[in-house]
Amino acid sequence: MASRFNAQAKLNKVVEIIGEELSSEVCSVYLLREGLLELYATRGLKQEAVHVTRLALGEGLVGTIAANVDTLNLEEAAAHPDFAYRPETGEELFHSFAGVPIVHRARAVGVLAVQHLESRRYQEVEIEALQTVAMVLAELIANAGLIDENPVDERPLETGSSILSGLQLVMGMARGHAVFHQPRITIEHTVAEDIEAERQRVYSAFAKMREQIDRMAGQAEFGGDGEHQEVLDTYKMFAYDEGWSRRINEAIDAGLTAEAAIERVQQRTRMRMRQIDDPLLQDRMHDLEDLSNRLLRIVSGQLGTAAQLGLRQDAILIARNLGPAELLEYDRRRLKGVVLEEGSLTAHVTIVARAMGVPVLGRIKNTRQLINEGDLLLLDVNQNRLFIRPSVPMDEAFESQLVVTQKKRASYAALRDEPAVTLDGQRVELMVNAGLRDDVAALDVTGADGIGLFRTEFQFLVSATLPQRERQQRLYREVLDAAGSRPVIFRTVDIGGDKALPYLFDADAEPEENPAMGWRAVRLALERDGLMKAQARALLEAAAGRSLHVMFPMISEPWELDQAKALFEKQREWLALRRKKLPNAVHYGAMLEVPALAEVLDILLPKLDFLSIGTNDLTQFLFAADRAHPKLAERYDWLSLAIMRFLNRVVSACRAHQVPVGVCGEMGGRTLEAMALLGIGIHRLSITPASVGPVKAMIRSVNAEQLSSFMSDMLAGGNGNIRGPLQQWAADQNIELG
Repeated sequence: MASRFNAQAKLNKVVEIIGEELSSEVCSVYLLREGLLELYATRGLKQEAVHVTRLALGEGLVGTIAANVDTLNLEEAAAHPDFAYRPETGEELFHSFAGVPIVHRARAVGVLAVQHLESRRYQEVEIEALQTVAMVLAELIANAGLIDENPVDERPLETGSSILSGLQLVMGMARGHAVFHQPRITIEHTVAEDIEAERQRVYSAFAKMREQIDRMAGQAEFGGDGEHQEVLDTYKMFAYDEGWSRRINEAIDAGLTAEAAIERVQQRTRMRMRQIDDPLLQDRMHDLEDLSNRLLRIVSGQLGTAAQLGLRQDAILIARNLGPAELLEYDRRRLKGVVLEEGSLTAHVTIVARAMGVPVLGRIKNTRQLINEGDLLLLDVNQNRLFIRPSVPMDEAFESQLVVTQKKRASYAALRDEPAVTLDGQRVELMVNAGLRDDVAALDVTGADGIGLFRTEFQFLVSATLPQRERQQRLYREVLDAAGSRPVIFRTVDIGGDKALPYLFDADAEPEENPAMGWRAVRLALERDGLMKAQARALLEAAAGRSLHVMFPMISEPWELDQAKALFEKQREWLALRRKKLPNAVHYGAMLEVPALAEVLDILLPKLDFLSIGTNDLTQFLFAADRAHPKLAERYDWLSLAIMRFLNRVVSACRAHQVPVGVCGEMGGRTLEAMALLGIGIHRLSITPASVGPVKAMIRSVNAEQLSSFMSDMLAGGNGNIRGPLQQWAADQNIELG
């Protein structure tokens, strides 16, 4: 780097050094020139290929690395689907391949690659060495003027109107102007002149960052000790993680500046994130990425986030991802909504945004190419729509919809204290689904009859470590206290499968092919009975002096229910022997999600106090259709004859055994589907708080006896889908469907 040779000579020397150090027969540098990746220097490939071999972005392994700004480490290069053979290079002799992007100002400007005669995966320490060298090379080639300043792959920003859809994270509607959360941070220098000075800069930045986070956590606008507070506690734990600061110090010891060392460790984190299939663990890694960005801005002096510059008008915030502390920096009066390129339902930022009442739409790709700073945005998470630069008619229609929505909300609010009773006097229990302590407030807001499904696993999902029994007990007691005389049905932990917890599962374990049908819920809890014993004691002690409703998920056979009940009863006996105060009564229920259970209801129902049908999982199991698959999500209808006949058979069996039956799932929260359920005799629904008003309005406008007669005719007939006839019947009867 310090030599006076020209850039070509330096790169020629660099590839020789790297090849020797990694014992690789091949080391090559490709640079992005006029939109193509040009072989600029190589050791091991044919020299006549230099400045001749060119690959487009996305073409071959090198093009894939640059296009995805991602690392590849392959034991057998030719086996990769993106492998593209170039005969002029003579690369057919080599088997293994590893490559890292050379990144400058947040985009790939080249690729550093190594190849080996033998088949082998490069070790992590070797990949890290390549990434460090790539950072240094980025500075070298930038200073040498070898970077295209106007690359052809960067599209101009759009100017017309467009509509995007993503992942609904926090429901709501908002209107505001686009504000990008974070300007790109430019690392100008990568090689340290004084290692100790760089180390002191990092120590100082860590102290300032921790002070900021402590202050923000103390000033959070939402009060109380809800799950959002646990989220911030977990986030602070990352900020004080000594392992993270140690890795940054090790990178400084290697000769990098403070900025480059933070970015180096951040690259390693990103690489590991891409290798993790578990969405929960990815969410936790996002917290670490958020902290890295914060630390990088402090140490570089590039502190100007949109939050710190201040919001001057109603804003929709745009970000790749956000940490919870970053969201809390914004002026709540101006922040109307959030759009994320990533994001998930279990992400910490989602939990905090819900507590703040800020609508969030996730998984919106290429925001910087599609949205300009200051563009007018209309965010309708309820309908999964983001309107970019809307036309005047679109804006007016949105405003009208906002007014209509507010009026409907007002009309539903007026029904809050009215009972859910049909025109002919049949009472329907409307309960809400919950999982966080703050969700209990929805009981008073909506006038719901209770909580029909409290997802106890949410406490586990937002926690960095296994929640201790005392912490679980405190949560359950606070939920029961807040609910008062209204019943709360606690579902025991439904973890495992697609909700794997890093502190409970082996990180090296093979991922399940069908996690929804795998080692999860009661199956996991009965095998790891210590988990269920702790939860049983926590629930029993929390409900002392009251009625406790417990529901077991994913029951497939009656013996599973027997074992789960026996475990709870044994804990009750243990507490009684120690003269602990116990619940007045314990009511046991099961979720019917596995279709096989319907064939043994005559054995199961006498052992139950209630049954709840989980329509989400049940539907995908009945149709053998993954509900998360985009091509299957809308293919199978809840109002198909197959589903409705199945549910009708279950309801009939429960009626014969005098066991109350309800539905918890999205199906019950849609007015037309809820009407169909009412028509087959289901009088208890557990739904989202937002659905209570519309469903109650429907119930109060329908004659249940007439509806039951109509549904009987439909089920006896041969119409494969009853949606159309049911909609027409509702219209003829002037039923309020929202």
